[in-house]
Amino acid sequence: MKIKDLNKVAAYEKAIKKKYGYNAVKNPNQDWDDDKEKKYLETTKKFESKVSRYNEDNDLIEIDGYLMPKRLLNVETKRICDTCSTYSFDKGDDFYMHKYDCCQRCFIKHVEGREERWQSGWRPTKEE
Repeated sequence: MKIKDLNKVAAYEKAIKKKYGYNAVKNPNQDWDDDKEKKYLETTKKFESKVSRYNEDNDLIEIDGYLMPKRLLNVETKRICDTCSTYSFDKGDDFYMHKYDCCQRCFIKHVEGREERWQSGWRPTKEE
């Protein structure tokens, strides 16, 4: 670089410092120390482990000519209501089956408004 170019660079640096402050022109390594390096490495390791777990869950497996994420194959859906023993094809029942172990009809009939009693273990008798 020519001396004129260095003078121009210094002039730009002064202008930036005047407008934006000292932190805009200082060397980023100036405040870096061993503690910051350790914290940076720890957060990088945590991030890498999360990424690797995500990638493991989304590995694709070929089943009958279709590629399916591996995580979808481990999920078992419950379709038989424990209360009335009916088999449900309704996707709306999935929430109730998962949370209350009953279909939507049984939830409205036996659980709605009495969630605490249901969660404590009460179930209707066969006559009900």
